[in-house]
Amino acid sequence: MRKALIVWGGWDGHQPKEVAEIFADVLRKEDFEVVVSDTLESYADEELMNSLDLIVPVWTMGTIEKHQLEPLLRAVERGVGIAGCHGGMADSFRNEVEYQYMVGGQWVAHPGNDGVTYTVRMTGSNDPLTEGIGDFEVCSEKYYMHVDPAVKVHATTDFGDVLMPVVWTKKWGEGNVYYCTLGHQANIVAMPETTELMRRGFLWAARPAQG
Repeated sequence: MRKALIVWGGWDGHQPKEVAEIFADVLRKEDFEVVVSDTLESYADEELMNSLDLIVPVWTMGTIEKHQLEPLLRAVERGVGIAGCHGGMADSFRNEVEYQYMVGGQWVAHPGNDGVTYTVRMTGSNDPLTEGIGDFEVCSEKYYMHVDPAVKVHATTDFGDVLMPVVWTKKWGEGNVYYCTLGHQANIVAMPETTELMRRGFLWAARPAQG
């Protein structure tokens, strides 16, 4: 059985506890052993980090200590997958540029704030991360991101003439990195399309099952 660690906290406005519960349910249905934590000290637990196949951060803003961040970066670099959404992964620890480098992007704005209706478009019909989901509308915050040009983009939305990534993947050392901008609050994460995108992202990012 593969093992996942969900670490939730930070700004309460993103409902991190509720989002963590949704993600834990998704992972358990995929036969993961799931550890749910509300402290960044979990990243400093060497025995725990060495046992993982997937890390799911749900932590908006806040600060992280060096002794917590470095084991997280090392774990992904050596092959533990990491997958997350919205501010819980790409608006964490704003002063930590190496963390942003690993994630592949950083939130910078959501023009119009909450309640913006927009279309999420899949970029490829044969992409296993998005195949069969189809384009869909969401009414939520619309993220404007600063994005690493090295990421592989799987879904987009538009800001005028700018195509803005909504879902991307990349590598960090041996580790798979998956990110989806959707998920302002638990109701957006619970949308069938978002939940399915995250389920596939978790499975893609996690280390392959042994045997």
